[in-house]
Amino acid sequence: MAALDRYRVTLMTGGAVVMQGVWPNRETGQRKFRSWIGSYGSIPDARITLAEQAAEESWSDLDAWPDSAA
Repeated sequence: MAALDRYRVTLMTGGAVVMQGVWPNRETGQRKFRSWIGSYGSIPDARITLAEQAAEESWSDLDAWPDSAA
């Protein structure tokens, strides 16, 4: 992952990561987040998150779908 890829979208189901993508700007990350909800939201127990990488390389969730983990 390049140092500039600061925004990550993750698709999880059953507690396991199914797919991830990273992008350098927030607008792209937000667009992919919404797109993944439309494309993968019907998968049973799907959870999709948008996270931002901080300078110390930790990740902070910016948005999640559905709003709360079941």
